Amino acid sequence: MTDTAIFRADARDAPTTEVADHLFAEAALERHKREGMELAVRARWIALAVIAVMLPLINPQLEMVYYQGLLLVLALIGWAQRRVARVERSGAELLLLFADLAVMTIAIVVPNPFSDHSEWPLAMEFRSGGFIYFYIILAGATLAYSWRTVLAVGTWTSGMWVLAIAVIWLISVEDQALTAATNTAFGFNRELAELLNPNSILYYIRVQEIVVFLLVAATLALSVRRYRHLLLGNAALERERANLARYFSPNVVEELSQNDEPLKQIRTQNIAVLFVDIVSFTPYAAERSPQDVIITLRQFHQRMEAEVFRHNGTLDKYLGDGLMATFGTPVASDADALNALRCARAMIASMADWNVEREADGEPPLKVGFGLHYGPAVLGNIGGDRLEFAVIGSTVNIASRVEALTRPLNVALAVTDDLLRRANDEAGGDDDAFADFTRKDEMEIRGLDNRMTLWTLA
Repeated sequence: MTDTAIFRADARDAPTTEVADHLFAEAALERHKREGMELAVRARWIALAVIAVMLPLINPQLEMVYYQGLLLVLALIGWAQRRVARVERSGAELLLLFADLAVMTIAIVVPNPFSDHSEWPLAMEFRSGGFIYFYIILAGATLAYSWRTVLAVGTWTSGMWVLAIAVIWLISVEDQALTAATNTAFGFNRELAELLNPNSILYYIRVQEIVVFLLVAATLALSVRRYRHLLLGNAALERERANLARYFSPNVVEELSQNDEPLKQIRTQNIAVLFVDIVSFTPYAAERSPQDVIITLRQFHQRMEAEVFRHNGTLDKYLGDGLMATFGTPVASDADALNALRCARAMIASMADWNVEREADGEPPLKVGFGLHYGPAVLGNIGGDRLEFAVIGSTVNIASRVEALTRPLNVALAVTDDLLRRANDEAGGDDDAFADFTRKDEMEIRGLDNRMTLWTLA
């Protein structure tokens, strides 16, 4: 069973978080395989091109045309491997790998039909040093395949080499004259005579080639396996980063990806809270199909979310036809209230543009209410095994109730005096974000004993 198949089988019974891990891991493996195969094929073509140039320089004979043809076949096999590559186990891929090794074995062991050395003993084919070219295929396998496949390449290569030795031993006919001539010339040293005898396969050298190749294949397989574990670990980190990106602006994600302490610490700090809600959305939804309602909500949330992140805010949660955003979480800045105010006004402008588009499409405009407050809140992780970064306290409740007041006041935006004062201090002077506000004194806020001063924008 492949790694991907294991992930899919486990995912059926795994908790949601584990399923997400598997999906990210599967996507990472797919990306790794695609990129690795592309790199492997390019590396193969470069290596084959280098060999194609090198061989005629080493031996500028017509017989090199045969090897050039085999190099072309290997290049075409690489092209085919790129076309059929996939994460799951592929019979076509394994067949092409086997064809790779078979062509290489034939090129090394089978005598070149265009060579003038056709009368040489077959054992001489092993003396050309061609076995080292198998390392090119082995190295390429590490770029695109799993550790099991790398090990299989090592095993198949060794098996083919053993088979080739056996075939040569069975079909070769010893040239007695060459053996006698070698023994006569080097009879004083038996080992030297054996080494220089053209009829000798030199089994001890062949055994060394196989053993060393298997050791290298095993080592590379372990390296690939270790890299795969690092890849899966990196996939988990990417998933965590993607989860952060769902809530925090890109600059905050960058900071949290390097240091997660702001999420772990339980603390109280001043933040700005923004609530957004579509006015009279329930009767609007009742007159439309569920599909149309969901599409509308997605478009609305997408626009609002974009402004939250553009103004360095944090998306705390979606609330059906609304959302809650915070500014100054998890890390406070020197412009949190100002960012919240600018964000709200940018949201109003975005809604105006969207309503123009909707009216052009024959859809009714949507009215949205915005509420803002600035004050202390408690920040920290809550939950047991599944943690959630939470923002709680009266500041959140006040912002929610201020947003609810936009209906009876018939305004788009209501801001507490605390937020507007803080934003003015942060701006340090005139700013377009403060234009056109109307002061509302002694406004009653549900749940509060004291009345508050609000600033509204129609």
